[in-house]
Amino acid sequence: MRNMKKFILSLFILGLMGTAAHAQEVSTLLTKRLPDTPGKEIQVITVNYAPGAVSAIHRHDAHAVVYVLEGEVEMQVRGGPLQRLSPGQIFYESPEDVHTVSRNASKTKPAKFVVFFIKNEGAPILTPAP
Repeated sequence: MRNMKKFILSLFILGLMGTAAHAQEVSTLLTKRLPDTPGKEIQVITVNYAPGAVSAIHRHDAHAVVYVLEGEVEMQVRGGPLQRLSPGQIFYESPEDVHTVSRNASKTKPAKFVVFFIKNEGAPILTPAP
């Protein structure tokens, strides 16, 4: 069942990439209800971006913290500055943010990051945005 959830999540995110240059791989590490906050859960995923990978514009409807493990990624929310992140650096998105840029900064090297979400229980981690 867990592998099926990973597979479905990966297909969903790959489907949202639209005209993205390359694929990305998403793995769920943890999903856990927050007992002291009814209706909320934490979800932790890893994202592996192939060289040149780009995500379509989206939102998370969650508090999201990105922690870069390998390579360099570029992130931006609507109205915010473009940020280039290296290993050990963090990027935050609020539930109201629209994620306009999420991409591997390199055309030749992969990138990997962890995302920690605090969201409504059972809600998707990603939805398309105009």
